[in-house]
Amino acid sequence: MNEHFDIAEELKKLPAKPGVYLMRDEDDTIIYVGKAISLRNRVRSYFRANIGRGPWIDRMVSKIARFEYIVTDSELEALVLENNLIKEHRPKYNTMLVDDKTYPYIKVTVSEAYPRVLFSREMKKDKSRYFGPYTSAGAVKDTIELINKLYKLRTCNKVLPRDCGQGRPCLNFHIHQCTAPCQGNVSQEEYRNRVNEALDFLNGNYGKILPDLEKKMQEASQNLKFEEAAQYRDLYASVKQIAQKQKITDSEEEDRDILAFASEDRDTVVQVFFVRGGKLIGREHFYMKTAGESEHKDTLSSFVKQFYAGTPYIPREIMLQEEIEDGEVIEKWLSQKRNARVYLRVPKKGSKEKLVELARKNAQLILHQDKERMKREEGRTIGAVKEIAALLHLPGINRMEAFDISNISGFENVGSMVVYEKGKPKRSDYRKFRIKTVSGPDDYACMKEVLTRRFVHGMEETKELSQKQLETEYGSFTKFPDLLLMDGGKGQVNIAQAVLDELHLSIPVCGMVKDDNHRTRGLYYHNEEIPIDRNSEGFKLVTRIQDEAHRFAIEYHRSLRSKSQVHSVLDEIPGIGPSRRKALMRHFGSIEEIKNADVETFLSVEGIPRNIAEEIYSFFHGSVVE
Repeated sequence: MNEHFDIAEELKKLPAKPGVYLMRDEDDTIIYVGKAISLRNRVRSYFRANIGRGPWIDRMVSKIARFEYIVTDSELEALVLENNLIKEHRPKYNTMLVDDKTYPYIKVTVSEAYPRVLFSREMKKDKSRYFGPYTSAGAVKDTIELINKLYKLRTCNKVLPRDCGQGRPCLNFHIHQCTAPCQGNVSQEEYRNRVNEALDFLNGNYGKILPDLEKKMQEASQNLKFEEAAQYRDLYASVKQIAQKQKITDSEEEDRDILAFASEDRDTVVQVFFVRGGKLIGREHFYMKTAGESEHKDTLSSFVKQFYAGTPYIPREIMLQEEIEDGEVIEKWLSQKRNARVYLRVPKKGSKEKLVELARKNAQLILHQDKERMKREEGRTIGAVKEIAALLHLPGINRMEAFDISNISGFENVGSMVVYEKGKPKRSDYRKFRIKTVSGPDDYACMKEVLTRRFVHGMEETKELSQKQLETEYGSFTKFPDLLLMDGGKGQVNIAQAVLDELHLSIPVCGMVKDDNHRTRGLYYHNEEIPIDRNSEGFKLVTRIQDEAHRFAIEYHRSLRSKSQVHSVLDEIPGIGPSRRKALMRHFGSIEEIKNADVETFLSVEGIPRNIAEEIYSFFHGSVVE
């Protein structure tokens, strides 16, 4: 398709109209989306001689095989379309917002006869009142719980007053956390007064509730109702804690967002302060994947467009660290979304400028902290994998799989498979195996069965899937490991190698050798034990993988044990209940031992009389031998 696209000829056809353009590479993948007041001027500028665009944009231009464009009636329409296309296609060379979050709200169903206070992830046009957005779902749930305790509001889904008197009141009524309007215990007017007080609370008016709670606490204490006094004390502390969070206030009592950012290399953090009713209710930070050497104002402009395209609430004022490109057009777009005027402002002095500077400092702090954290995390994961690869002289390792066997004297043999990719556990690929062909404590035979089932299953799945499906839809079995880790030394490695040889698979196998104290001391690879520095990240990763495989196997074995204790073959024997079943298992340790015992041996078990001993023996052997 692309070989017939003549870029020079197509540039001549570009209209001098507003619109959106899409750049595509040789594979017809969209690599960049942009908007323009004049498509002719903007798109042509990419193909002129280098005029200081920077190497990142030059690289993008060198990959353009063809372009297409969509004409719009206005620049505002182009902005909306550009934003939608970026979100849909996520082009490589666009500045992308990494986070895609929805923020929680507190919803008060004021249109109901008996309103409720609810948690919501979206703001709908349903005549309810919404408070937020908040940055912490946990804080929202705590606040709702506190409000319901303070004002004893209902939490049920009953339609009132239609359902009044139907059924009994719920537990909240009995623990004095609801006035039970479902039973007609409170008039609609009195209940509405409680709701209005809750609305005042959500609006930040704590002046009335704090003295009232303190008074009730004192009265309960004086009347020796100490449990009730403690409840009021806890409520007082909770309200005071929420009130103290409103540290930054504004006499204008406006809703506004404050945006600032910090950049280093290609990493950018944008900090957002949420001010509602003049109070700073929270903050949040976002990571941006910047397109190379893009200018700061382009990064901030991209953030504003992507963030406010996805959030249900837009405040009246958005304060920015600096002027952004297309500021007037973005203002019009946001005003249309809000159905009221929105202002983008860059404060130059006073308290507002200090708030923006505070947001910038927070962004800078987060950027530095996270860089250090990511560097440490990379050392623990990718760095550790590289250490292991170097130790074993392997060209590279991405996926590692480790296996372990768990049983108690051969009872309920199980196997575990844990998967690590780039040094991190990939729990979606973990698998459990219930051993089918081995009875008794034979770890080598169990391991052979587990490995055979794992790789045969993977090979069969691979045959059924096309190459394209394998690249996009493969399961945990179709993707084979770059390194197989066995929880043991030479014996376990030889078992794994025998399975791989039999299946004609070439996968490196390494044993995790333990010392007398069951701690990893080295790796067994190519018939020799390789010592490993106990202080290295590679050693720590091997230990974590070994512990994880062991933990996963034990958890599975424990779950099967608990099930088998509830559903035991012994339950089918007349006269055997839970107590006698436990006594038998304690004495013999396994069903196999019970099968091999005689009547006299059963009599030595506490609580087993002769008639029951004979029932057990005849159950397994068909008759009692005198």
